Amino acid sequence: MKAYLDLTKTGIIIFALMSALAGYAMSASVGRGFDGTPILVLLMGLYFACAGSFALNQAQEWKKDRLMDRTKKRPIASGMIAPWQGYLIGFSFTAFGLLVLYALNPLTAQLTLATVIMYNGLYTLIFKKYMAFGAVPGAIPGAMPVLIGYSVNSPYLLTPEAAYLFLIMFLWQMPHFWSLAIRFKDDYAKAGFPVLPTQLGASRTLYHIGLYMFVYVGLAVGSPWFLQANVMYLLLVVPVAIKVMLEFFKYFKAHGQQRWLPFFLWTNLSVLVFLSVPVLDRWVFYLWSMQGF
Repeated sequence: MKAYLDLTKTGIIIFALMSALAGYAMSASVGRGFDGTPILVLLMGLYFACAGSFALNQAQEWKKDRLMDRTKKRPIASGMIAPWQGYLIGFSFTAFGLLVLYALNPLTAQLTLATVIMYNGLYTLIFKKYMAFGAVPGAIPGAMPVLIGYSVNSPYLLTPEAAYLFLIMFLWQMPHFWSLAIRFKDDYAKAGFPVLPTQLGASRTLYHIGLYMFVYVGLAVGSPWFLQANVMYLLLVVPVAIKVMLEFFKYFKAHGQQRWLPFFLWTNLSVLVFLSVPVLDRWVFYLWSMQGF
């Protein structure tokens, strides 16, 4: 079971499912009765598609994983699972997940298929191997779950709400990944991945992290221009935005050598807050209005 959970990167899947739920909740009509069936189908289909995609990723990169201390104990890299088994699980799970999502909504399945192609094709085989800034285009499939969830209820993806959700997920990934890349720079160098810290150094990487952090936090603080904001925005988004920027300045001042974990944890917490607060504001405000408040 542990090997299966590691192979399918269950922790990341849970995060992807939460992101999809945020997208679903933002496109769902607040005036209609609640129906949990589409949500369950969305979660099941996306779970299998994500699990399959991550299994394929480890089957694609097991030789590189063996070279890195952080990944050498993964199931395929350690020899617990054979590469062909990883491919079999990957293709089977991905196909099943796509079929489930297609039954729910063809557009949802198409977006999921595009995400798998971008992640396992373009990112894994090209961007990650040959580009120092590969995390930037690689952040597109990472931000797709919110649009996948959004598409269940609406075919119109070029809305302010969808744009906000996608951009929050997209912008968050560069500080998240590059701070990891600084922390495990030697590991990435062993495997030959041209991540930003190995190509430009930690100082320049911190500069780029700062650029994305300012835009990321600025977008969150400016969310009322994109979507409905109420009391939860003031109680959660503004304080968390201030806190995560303070943690970045401490991390930057330490030249990336200290304060890594607090910055990393607060950055991850912030994206959950920035995605969930618009949902809470939208639905709590509606429920309050129904009660006559």
